[in-house]
Amino acid sequence: MKQVISSEKRPIKMWLDEIEENALTQAKNMANLPFVHKHVALMPDAHMGYGMPIGGVLATKGVIIPNAVGVDIGCGMCAMRTNIEDADSETLKQIMSQLRKLIPVGFTWHKKAQDEKYMPQSDELPMLVERHITKAQQQIGSLGGGNHFIEIQHGSDGFIWVMIHSGSRNLGNQVAQHYNKIAKNLNERWHSTVPASYDLAFLPIETEEAHAYMKEMNYCVDFAFANRRLMMERVQNAFMEVFKGEVEFNDLINIAHNYAAWENHFNENVLVHRKGATRARLGETGIIPGSQGTKSYIVEGLGNPESFESCSHGAGRVMGRKQAQRELDLETEIKRLDDKGIVHSIRNRKDLDEAAGAYKDIDTVMANQTDLVKVKVELEPLAVVKG
Repeated sequence: MKQVISSEKRPIKMWLDEIEENALTQAKNMANLPFVHKHVALMPDAHMGYGMPIGGVLATKGVIIPNAVGVDIGCGMCAMRTNIEDADSETLKQIMSQLRKLIPVGFTWHKKAQDEKYMPQSDELPMLVERHITKAQQQIGSLGGGNHFIEIQHGSDGFIWVMIHSGSRNLGNQVAQHYNKIAKNLNERWHSTVPASYDLAFLPIETEEAHAYMKEMNYCVDFAFANRRLMMERVQNAFMEVFKGEVEFNDLINIAHNYAAWENHFNENVLVHRKGATRARLGETGIIPGSQGTKSYIVEGLGNPESFESCSHGAGRVMGRKQAQRELDLETEIKRLDDKGIVHSIRNRKDLDEAAGAYKDIDTVMANQTDLVKVKVELEPLAVVKG
C-alpha cells in the first residue's frame, strides 16, 4: 500500500502515489457512504469512471450499487498457453487474418445466431436478459470495441500465449443502465442521504429490485465468460489451421473485473464491488494486461486483506479517448510498436485512443502492488487485434 487518506468518514487505502483529482473526488464520495465496510481500496491502475473510479474496490453492508459494478458487467480476461515456442511475423499475420474472419470486432456481430450450446445455461432467464437474448446470441463470440483485444504473446516461460479482453457486449450495458436508473428513481423517492451528484444510487439487498439486478448481473458475468470462451475456441481453430493441427493448449485461465459478489472480509459477509479490479485470493491465478505494445502478466494472488483480496485489472488510463486522439503523436505510437516487431493495426489518428501513450506505465503499476500479487509469467506482445 502506498498511502492512506483519512479525511473522510472511512479511510481510502491507495496502491498508487498519484491520482487524478476527479477520481479522488469519487473515492471520497464512496468513503462517505453510510454502508461502507471498513474502507475504500484503490488499485494502482485507478482512474475516473462513472460514479466510482475504475480500479476501485468497495465492500458494502446491505446494499448493491449498479454503478459500482460498471456498464460492461462481467468484463474480464482469459488467457491460454500453447506448446509453441516461436512464431515469425508471417505466421502471426496468417493467424490474425484467420481471427478477423472468425471473430467480429467493434460494433459488428455475427450475421447469424450462434449455437445455443455456447450460451450460459439457465432454468429461467431474467427479464432483461430474455428481452435481449436474440441479439445476445449474435453477439456471443464477438470482441466489441474500446479497450477490448486479442493478443498473441511470448512468455518468459518460453511459450506462445493468447490473451483476450472482452465483456458482456450490449447485454451487460442494457442491464447496467436499466438498474442504475431504477436505483436513482428509488433513491429520490426515499429521500436518500446519498447525494444524487455522487452517481452511486443503491438498491437495498432485501428489495425485489436488488434481487432482480443480482440475477441479471450474474447472468451477464456468465455470458461474458461464455463470450471469451467461444472466442478462445475460435482462436484455437485459427492456430490449428495455420500450424496444420500441431498445436496443444493448456487449461483456460479466466477472471472478471466488473461485478459484485458476497464475500467474507474482516469477519463479516459483505458485497464486494470490483469495478476494474481483479480478485487476488491467496494462490489464485490472475491476469494483468499491459497497454498495447507493453508487457502483460500472469500472476498469483497474495490474499491481502487490506485490498479485499484484490489487485489491478490492467495499466489504467491517463488520457481519455478523445484526448489521446488529439494529443498523441501518430508516428511515435506506430514506431513504438514497429520497433518491437509487433503486428498491429494502428493506422490513423482515431486508433490512438488505445495507444500505449494513453495508459499508465505498467512497470509502475506492477511495482505498486507487490503486496497484492506475485508475477508467475511475463508476456511480451507479438500481435494484437483491437476492438
